[in-house]
Amino acid sequence: MYIGLLHLHSFLRWVILILAVIAIYKSYIGMTAGKPFTAGDKKIGLFLMISAHIQLLIGLFEWIAGPLGIKNLSNVGMKDAMQNDVYRFYGVEHITMMIIAIALITIGRGVSKKNIPDAAKHKRTFWFFLIALVIILVSIPWPFRVAGAGRGWI
Repeated sequence: MYIGLLHLHSFLRWVILILAVIAIYKSYIGMTAGKPFTAGDKKIGLFLMISAHIQLLIGLFEWIAGPLGIKNLSNVGMKDAMQNDVYRFYGVEHITMMIIAIALITIGRGVSKKNIPDAAKHKRTFWFFLIALVIILVSIPWPFRVAGAGRGWI
């Protein structure tokens, strides 16, 4: 079961990255061209937030029950885990940064529901989603990183 969830977690990353890029692009165009904040803009933000929250739930389960999560940190000992790049990445860095990114996505989505001018909605969602995307890109265990060595792109 864990392997299936890990594959789902890895696949869902691509969905989130694509949705984030689309949402950022639409917000940027809306911000620079002075376009109205449409229902399509709201839906992209909603789908991004829903995908991110599903990803968070799967990730939390992996963190609690998986081989690189909190269970192993307590088995190894916190001092030793912090000196190991892989344990530190999965046990602390990855989850912390992803929770921050998902919080930013959620805040960005909340901004789109406020009764403020469309230009302000575009500007705020652009910045919240862009910062979240940067944090996500830095926190993903890419195959070229030490923590992602031996793992594929999907």
